[in-house]
Amino acid sequence: MAGLRVLLDPAKRGREAETLEVKLRERIVGQDEAVRQIVDLYQTFVAGMSNPGRPVGNLLFLGPTGSGKTRTVEALAECLVGDAHAVVKIDCAEFQHGHEIAKLIVSPPGYLGHRETHPALSQETLDQFHTEQVKLSFVLFDEIEKASDALWNLLLGILDKATLTLGDNRRVDFSRSLVFLTSNLGAREMEDMLRPGLGFAPAPAAQEENLAGKMGRMGVEAARRRFTPEFMNRLDKIIVFQPLGEAEMRRILELELAEMEQRIQRATGATGLKFRLDHHAKSLLLAEGTDPRYGARHLKRAVERLLVQPISNLIATAQVKDGDQVLVHADPVGGRLLFLKRFEGSAPRAKMATGGTAAA
Repeated sequence: MAGLRVLLDPAKRGREAETLEVKLRERIVGQDEAVRQIVDLYQTFVAGMSNPGRPVGNLLFLGPTGSGKTRTVEALAECLVGDAHAVVKIDCAEFQHGHEIAKLIVSPPGYLGHRETHPALSQETLDQFHTEQVKLSFVLFDEIEKASDALWNLLLGILDKATLTLGDNRRVDFSRSLVFLTSNLGAREMEDMLRPGLGFAPAPAAQEENLAGKMGRMGVEAARRRFTPEFMNRLDKIIVFQPLGEAEMRRILELELAEMEQRIQRATGATGLKFRLDHHAKSLLLAEGTDPRYGARHLKRAVERLLVQPISNLIATAQVKDGDQVLVHADPVGGRLLFLKRFEGSAPRAKMATGGTAAA
């Protein structure tokens, strides 16, 4: 008698991977491919099937500035170990000359400064954010194209053998690390591709998908022109981050407002100062914070300038305090934000005339 056969689903997510995906999608906007690839690598790690003798994953993030490359790594650390700063970040712009590599691995014995410096990439540094539940490190090499040949040689060993030898011959094990590398290679070509359609005019879904595919191929080709075959062969994933459109910017604005609410609560007390923006105020922030060249970073600056700074002034001058309610409107004539304090049982009264003009 033939045994019972059950069809299996290899695409199914485990509970931990599903939870991670949900949390990442709450924090990362418009970069579904990056989220999917990271969750796949994490599920492989949880299953104990990561490639032995190599990092858990080697990922190259390409794309325009402000599209969320660094934020994705920070969000992953926040989701898994509870701290967005639990990332060992190496700014490759600081390692454009060969001798500067000593800041990472220290000088060998006998060289000047050997005992006075500590390596930036030690085992203690990698493991400091491990928890009982997640023993995983996050290492970020930012703007990798600016690195010197000396750093490149170190990277080749890390990406291939998950091992780094320090100046004093100690070994650093990267086998429980996710290694991320970011670069803006190809970003200018991507901007040129988008230039005819600059703005937020909606495009058909098929056209958007075709454009995303072209931009992805453009980013990969730019990386192949800049990086050696030895380097490219050591990468597990190459992910091209897409420029952010209107829908994504609106979602990012909501995330920024939620983060600002937490900052206000820390500054004013347990109950916190309450504030609410109407639709026109949000539209003004989006209009001021939208620049395809700078992505979400320009929106963050607009929120800081037009919203955070005026509310900081209101708190510092005791015009508002813990428990008060502030309504934020847009002045259609002056192109500025108006801040009004709500009093129960009466009409709102203006507390501050402006939060900065649109031209500021």
